[in-house]
Amino acid sequence: MWLMIQRIIQVWGFVVVKNETRLITGCADSELRVWKIQYKDDRTERREETRKRKTATQSSQDDVGEIEEWLSCTMIGSVMRSSTDRVLSLYCDLSRTYIGCHYVRNVSSCIRRRKKKRLAKRRKKILKKQRSQGLEADELTISENVLATVEDEIIKLPDVKATSKIRSFDFALNSNNDLKISLLLHNNSVEFHVFSDEKKDSTNILSIKTPGHRSDVRTLSFNSDDSCILSGAAESVKLWNRSTQKCIRTMSSGYCLSAFFVPGDRHVVVGTKAGKLQIFDVSSGSLLETVDAHDGAIWSLCLAPDNTLFASGSGDKDVKFWEFDLITDENYSTTSQRLSICHARTLKMNDGVMCVKFSPNQKFIAVALLDFTMKIFFTYTLKFFLSLYGHKLPVVTMDISTDNVLLVSGGVDKNIKIWGLDFGDCRKSIFAHDDSVMAVQFVPKTHYFFSASKDKTIKYWDADRFLHEGHHSEIWSLAISHDGESVISGSHDKSLRLWERTDEPLFVEEEREMEREAAYEESAVTGVETIIPGEQDTEAVKAGKKTIETIKGAERIMEAIELYKEERQKELEHKASQVTKDKTLPKRVVHPILSAFGNVSPVQYVLLVVKKVKSSELEESLLVLPFDYVIDVLKLLLEWIKNGWETELSCRCLFFLLRIHHNKIISTPRLLPVIDSIRSHCRSRVREMKDTVGFNFAGLQFIQRQLENRDVTFFGETRKETGTNTKKKKTIVRKFR
Repeated sequence: MWLMIQRIIQVWGFVVVKNETRLITGCADSELRVWKIQYKDDRTERREETRKRKTATQSSQDDVGEIEEWLSCTMIGSVMRSSTDRVLSLYCDLSRTYIGCHYVRNVSSCIRRRKKKRLAKRRKKILKKQRSQGLEADELTISENVLATVEDEIIKLPDVKATSKIRSFDFALNSNNDLKISLLLHNNSVEFHVFSDEKKDSTNILSIKTPGHRSDVRTLSFNSDDSCILSGAAESVKLWNRSTQKCIRTMSSGYCLSAFFVPGDRHVVVGTKAGKLQIFDVSSGSLLETVDAHDGAIWSLCLAPDNTLFASGSGDKDVKFWEFDLITDENYSTTSQRLSICHARTLKMNDGVMCVKFSPNQKFIAVALLDFTMKIFFTYTLKFFLSLYGHKLPVVTMDISTDNVLLVSGGVDKNIKIWGLDFGDCRKSIFAHDDSVMAVQFVPKTHYFFSASKDKTIKYWDADRFLHEGHHSEIWSLAISHDGESVISGSHDKSLRLWERTDEPLFVEEEREMEREAAYEESAVTGVETIIPGEQDTEAVKAGKKTIETIKGAERIMEAIELYKEERQKELEHKASQVTKDKTLPKRVVHPILSAFGNVSPVQYVLLVVKKVKSSELEESLLVLPFDYVIDVLKLLLEWIKNGWETELSCRCLFFLLRIHHNKIISTPRLLPVIDSIRSHCRSRVREMKDTVGFNFAGLQFIQRQLENRDVTFFGETRKETGTNTKKKKTIVRKFR
């Protein structure tokens, strides 16, 4: 059923109820509009009305006329909603009694159609009252029509409020005729509400929640023995057991951007987007202290190797050093002291700080800035040592190897750069990912490192080799255990993934071959033209530059093919006239171009045109040809190979076209006999050429042996003369020197 309602306000959802006689629409305003659907049964009357309407308006909208010919829709009223947000969707239960709609926020509204018995009882009561007032029969009929109003048919129910924004919902009636509503929320939780007619209110009876984060995971860290994992997001920080992979503690915090375990693993320090440092007690999960550390977001925290201090880098252009301290706090305990921090020093920078990192020997501290550079300072004196520049966009992450030799950096420019800490030289620059590099970290005691990116991949690097694994969304953070056996990654898909090293050997070439095979299978299903896997660094890959000469060559080939088609058609018509002895058809005249080339056949003419294309531009010209012309070229190649014309050139064109158009050729049924015939004839012609070349080569060797038996070295005298001339030139050069 098609229906068109012309309204200025956009309609975001609709449902059809009451045996397809009522239409309820939800718009961007605060009303649910109710429409009455009427059907016309008399077809003669419909055609007459449609003809008169078209004659009067002379409208060309035939589809609208057909709809209005058998269906009409009239608005009978509206129901006011409690929210002014636009409607996202409308649903109704199987009985078509309850209708619900949800909005952008955490509120869902429900309405209910009044039961037929109650509606008929109310109508009888009103009609009885009107008869007692002395109304006539016509007036009673009109009053009965007036009774079908929205207020009589629909009852508005109280709103259902969820704890978060509603993504979708559904409902059904239970055994007690109570309405059970299930809500899927944006924070990945599910809530169940029950609405009772007696209480006239909804009750949340059950909530299903997972222990995961409800927002992007922005930071990750292992504790000292790698048994626990710390993760931070916008709403909280969580502690996870590595072996069971279960959440053991959740602590509400600010918008966490960086965090780490304090030595001893009894406390954690969190850096927030508001520029605050928060200290949490792991055992109780309580917040011990909040320090106003920076005026901007704290993008990075780094613990010093001696475990006595840590550094914080912020968008307010400051790098601050903090020392651990023990203080007495009566609110915490009257018998023991608690952990606190105190500000020690401040390093002023010229731009916002994105990352700070201590070298393992604590001799240097590296700072990544928003001006695309990294600066290295001496830790104790804060004197400038090196400036590393080469990234085209801000550097987001960096790490220093355990032997203090290499520094690896990753930035928004999708590049990874490896630097030497001795002189600040860039030893390698790699275009590593398809999106911003968000985390890099060395494996302890090695020069292997992992990188994580927004392109949903994690890569394991050692020169040009890598291991590729993936998330379902952008990866924001990465952490490696102290023993180098595990890697944890956090993503925009609100998940944590734990990767562990296995004893199974990995062969990168086999992995790449498997990826190529998977890509080929996928292309075969989708029908996209791709080169056959394994055909790398071949002519089919190199052909891809369109130039004026290649386009002209392709145009000449297409013109020759068109001439071949015309002459072929004329030849068929001429043969048909000879069979039927039809003298009305004119005699066949040879095309002037074919006469100019010595009365060659159309097949030979196309071959001459292909031969005139430069050898270096032949593949590019064939690549430009549309597939319809490729089919004709394959048929011509069959004729050339059958007759033994330019077998080498024909095979070159054949193999190139097969590699480029492999998928389409095998999916075209009419080309199968052509390809099969080409296969058989091509093998025989190539074998003949091979035999000819072998025979000629054997003949040359026989002539060489005969000349050598006559004491004449084949090309020997020329080699001797060339050698003596070279020696004379060398002696002359030495004398002049």
